[in-house]
Amino acid sequence: MNSIKAIRGMNDILPSAVGAWQSIERQMRTLLASFGYEEIRPPIVERTELFRRSIGEITDIVEKEMYTFDDRNGDSLSLRPECTASIARAAIQSGLLRTPGQRVWAMGPMFRHERPQKGRYRQFHQLDVEILGIADASAEAELIVMSRRLWRMLGIDDPVLEVNSLGDRTIQKRYRKELVEYFSSRSAELDDDCRRRLQTNPLRILDSKNPAMQPLIEAAPRIVDRLDPAALGHFERLEAMLGEAGVEYRINPRLVRGLDYYTGTVFEWTTDALGAQSAVCGGGRYDDLIADIGGSASPAIGFAIGLERLVALLELSGVEPSIPVPHAYLAGIGEAGERSAHAVAERLRDAISDLRLIVDAESASLKAKLKRANRSGARFAFLLGEEEIRDGALTVRDLRKDTPQSSISLEGISALIAAADAAPTPALPDH
Repeated sequence: MNSIKAIRGMNDILPSAVGAWQSIERQMRTLLASFGYEEIRPPIVERTELFRRSIGEITDIVEKEMYTFDDRNGDSLSLRPECTASIARAAIQSGLLRTPGQRVWAMGPMFRHERPQKGRYRQFHQLDVEILGIADASAEAELIVMSRRLWRMLGIDDPVLEVNSLGDRTIQKRYRKELVEYFSSRSAELDDDCRRRLQTNPLRILDSKNPAMQPLIEAAPRIVDRLDPAALGHFERLEAMLGEAGVEYRINPRLVRGLDYYTGTVFEWTTDALGAQSAVCGGGRYDDLIADIGGSASPAIGFAIGLERLVALLELSGVEPSIPVPHAYLAGIGEAGERSAHAVAERLRDAISDLRLIVDAESASLKAKLKRANRSGARFAFLLGEEEIRDGALTVRDLRKDTPQSSISLEGISALIAAADAAPTPALPDH
């Protein structure tokens, strides 16, 4: 019988890789809390209509990429392809929008039926960060300086920040008409994909990755040159704030993002390190989205970070994630020690907060247990046999220093762990 394998593009994240993910997630949570953001956890499955009305029916995501099905009641449901629409729906439904300036974030899996490739999967993970109810450019500035701080926390040299303004829907409507006229006059030069988009979503032509299309796109009209005084003033206020904060950026007049709900400011952090999947963070303002899905009109802005791409970027950068290793590996020696190992471990966990302790109560030789202790990455091996049980102590062996083992009372273990946490962790010796 053939073994069952994971679905193509939906990958296992194995224990050897999870540590890097947890390190990134831990630092993200710390950063978001320091800026006053609170976590929200919307469901993975939503009504399909939510994404049709928010992302746009004539988009690749809705037309070709969503995992959509009818449930037993005949309702059309979809696995979420992104999280902003879900957060907006939750904010409307729960009354969060009654208090302007809500700062929320969510993290978890998204689903799109795309061709799997490095940095782009059918199940992928995102951090979504949103500010609801603030119309001022200060919201954009806050999200950008916060994301820059994240790169620094993670030890990544700043990716390149690109910004643009798409104006409001009135500006976009006029600009879309101008684009259609321009590209229609050059239709013979369009590839099949751009020719299709010309009649459905002409702004997406500007996002084409086909090298042959770039000269034509570069010569196209620029929306940033067609902003009205209000939109231009908003964009210039953002530029002034970024300048004061020392944030380097470049205006990319071809930056449009791939979702119909964006209005006003859009931005991306990009890098050359990941090949074709250059964007590691992207977002923008979506002031009409909440009204589009049935709420009272409310300004909003947010960004999303692809965690798979961020993990890959850290690996390429040579940044070692901060992964907590076990403090100790407790090995029960002999029948009495193995029988009492979990009881002693529980006493230690009660006495020492956040103790990271692995227990080995299997029947095996001391040599085998010490090999397993070394492989665990623990700083100390705690040995528990009949003598230690009698004396209310543990024999402690430092696995990272070539020092004699010693006997330490259970009460004295707390001081040992505290001292180890306070000192730099020595490298594992060669064995």
